[in-house]
Amino acid sequence: MLLLQEFDLKIIDKKGSENHVADHLSRLANEEVTARESEVIDEFPDEKLLVVQERPWFTDIANFKAVGIIPETMDWHQRRKLLKDLNQYIWDDPYLFKMGANNLLRSCVTSKEPQNILWHCHNSPYARHFNGERTAAKVLQLGFFWPTLFKDAHMHVQHCDSCQRTGNISRRHEMPLRNIEEIEVFDCWGIDFIGPLPRSFMNEYILLVVEYISRWVQAIPTQKADAKTVIKFLMKHILQVWNTKSGDQ
Repeated sequence: MLLLQEFDLKIIDKKGSENHVADHLSRLANEEVTARESEVIDEFPDEKLLVVQERPWFTDIANFKAVGIIPETMDWHQRRKLLKDLNQYIWDDPYLFKMGANNLLRSCVTSKEPQNILWHCHNSPYARHFNGERTAAKVLQLGFFWPTLFKDAHMHVQHCDSCQRTGNISRRHEMPLRNIEEIEVFDCWGIDFIGPLPRSFMNEYILLVVEYISRWVQAIPTQKADAKTVIKFLMKHILQVWNTKSGDQ
């Protein structure tokens, strides 16, 4: 490329769909050539010489916990703050943990990991796209920590495409509320007649009574399927149950 810069030329890329032969030949592997010459490297050898690697935010804390070294570039105030913050961190080679207010240990992560953690806590199918505070709380529940956790969580939610399309949750997104009726034992009954059946001792029907809460069942043979039979049963059996219940209270 450096040699070609001396010439005035223009490189035109032609689609493979328009030049089938060249596109097919470029995809073939020539083993005779690759055996004698190495393959072309797509990057310059000196391309990564000036790349600056970012230090993790907990480097100074981890170095002091591991070997007891304080950077010489720190002034008096920075050293005092470092020594004060050391009480909240625990070193377990090669990991650093921070002790929270509830005495739970959380792993300290580098600047490359938060985006992946926030995606799993907010965008994944089981995350449900909560707001920034709820997302940050889920990160803490998983046992991770970094200083800008809440700020990064709010920024991640603001840049979430699905959340921006949906907007804030309002009352129209809520499900309609239904009142739940509270009932106690012997408050809800089911009464029904079975029959007519073959006559037996002058009885042709069966009065079936079910109490829905306790699943108590009472079956009584009757001669007729009318209201008088039901009232007679209630006066004889149900009142006894209510009296027993009131006596226990």
